[in-house]
Amino acid sequence: MVPLRPARLFRSRWAALLWAAGVIFTAVSFIGLGDSESHAVESKLVDATGVDVSNADLAVLANALSE
Repeated sequence: MVPLRPARLFRSRWAALLWAAGVIFTAVSFIGLGDSESHAVESKLVDATGVDVSNADLAVLANALSE
């Protein structure tokens, strides 16, 4: 996407604008817009075994690390 002579491209604002629009169009067509529903963040904390982590567990861990 980088031209052979980039300095020549940016002599004209319109040429630079069209080049930038082409870069953005290529990125959107390659990656896509996506949907916001599929990117839900999981709010439960679990450990490596899959068991829920409670605030008491975190307090014990903080106490052990502070000693």
